[in-house]
Amino acid sequence: MRLVVICIGRLKQGPERELAERYRERFEDIGRKLGFRGLEIHEIAESRARDTAARIAEEAAAIAALLPDKHMLVALDERGKSIDSASFAQQLGRWRDEGLAHTAFVIGGADGLSPELQRKASLRIAFGSATWPHQMVRVMLLEQIYRAATILAGHPYHRA
Repeated sequence: MRLVVICIGRLKQGPERELAERYRERFEDIGRKLGFRGLEIHEIAESRARDTAARIAEEAAAIAALLPDKHMLVALDERGKSIDSASFAQQLGRWRDEGLAHTAFVIGGADGLSPELQRKASLRIAFGSATWPHQMVRVMLLEQIYRAATILAGHPYHRA
């Protein structure tokens, strides 16, 4: 299974980009041994439309254009389900074991994801009830993906 992260907004050079890249590289190293075929990250520029509905619609169209065929959609949403790391790892492992080709994670922009994308998501997850900047959500998501791989591999990184 290949993992795809689609994000509205770009990470500038600096600590957030370095940390995100570190977790992506760590996942690549351990993920291949577990049957994962890689982790792609796609950045989409924020819409410049004047009104909120138009921005959300433009961003949703850009996200939809990058979604791979035969994918499981996971939306990062502040109103989503809070899921612990072990359960997240188990879910990724189940999808991998079922032969799913792709799992796509989407991180919306400042106005959030379109209702249509939210409805299509098989899983909507939140990193707590606080609202986080999308740059931080990306780093936290990549860390959780890496952590999930270490849990599936029985690696000591996760100590719960």
